[in-house]
Amino acid sequence: MPMWFAYTMIALLIITSVLLTLLILLHRGKGGGLSSMFGGGVSSSLAGSSVAEKNLDRYTVLVGIVWFACIVGLGLWLKLAMKSPA
Repeated sequence: MPMWFAYTMIALLIITSVLLTLLILLHRGKGGGLSSMFGGGVSSSLAGSSVAEKNLDRYTVLVGIVWFACIVGLGLWLKLAMKSPA
């Protein structure tokens, strides 16, 4: 596989790692978490907050799947790169 594939996977891995960290921190925990800083605690009694939480869950799962695919793709690339002679 070409070298640009590895650089693309590493760039995607870094971007998705940062996004995944931010999305997880935005989830509401027992104490409110960082989501309460952005109005999550104030609007928790409104009907729209459950939709926002569901969308946040969906985005977190989607970014997690892309992150996992980057890990697997980079691992497969490394496995193939080690087998081929330099």
